[in-house]
Amino acid sequence: MSETTIIPVAEGTNLASAIEELAREVGVRKVTVLTEEILRDGSGALATSVTRAAAAAVIRNPWSGSAVSTDLAPETERIAPVLAKVLTDRLTAALGGAGEIEAFGKSAVVGLKGEVEHAAALIHTPYFGNLVREFLEGTSILSFSDERAEPGTTIAVPMWHKEAASTRSHYQTLTLNLSDAPHPDEIVVIAAASTGSRPHPRIGDRTTDRPVTAEILEGILP
Repeated sequence: MSETTIIPVAEGTNLASAIEELAREVGVRKVTVLTEEILRDGSGALATSVTRAAAAAVIRNPWSGSAVSTDLAPETERIAPVLAKVLTDRLTAALGGAGEIEAFGKSAVVGLKGEVEHAAALIHTPYFGNLVREFLEGTSILSFSDERAEPGTTIAVPMWHKEAASTRSHYQTLTLNLSDAPHPDEIVVIAAASTGSRPHPRIGDRTTDRPVTAEILEGILP
């Protein structure tokens, strides 16, 4: 696991650097990128590999201590697009470009002084989801997880095919944890992606399933 430091931006720098500066301004403390390569057993065509990555931004919770009636929209619109750009930039760099990515997903974990709704606000609106989809060249909705937890919790980020969500071969989960996040007044926002399916997928697909109803239990149950 490697951590990417957000550095100061001078005038006249490029868009990527400007995004880094915006990330700092909206409260990002750090960005961590986890990359793993899954080797497949076998020979010939089976001896390929899949690379998966998760980019996680640890951000100050802008709603920490606020009333449950607080309107979340203004801060969502200000922060979520920046996070979408920062995280997908890390993913495309780690995985060789959007064209190499086949599956994606998202997650958010809020610290104990926040609400699950604070985590949801940063990933469940078009200001994040639509942009992640655009930057990673997908069309499916993003599978997701969200929760409230303390630092060091294991975060499971589900993924599925970025263009065909019902393609079971690409149902997979990437897990990670950050030893010092989220602090009680922070949120961890994650985007994850994979260059391929699970190793040796062979459970069929919705297009090949026969009709299944509760009638299949007849003859099985006593």
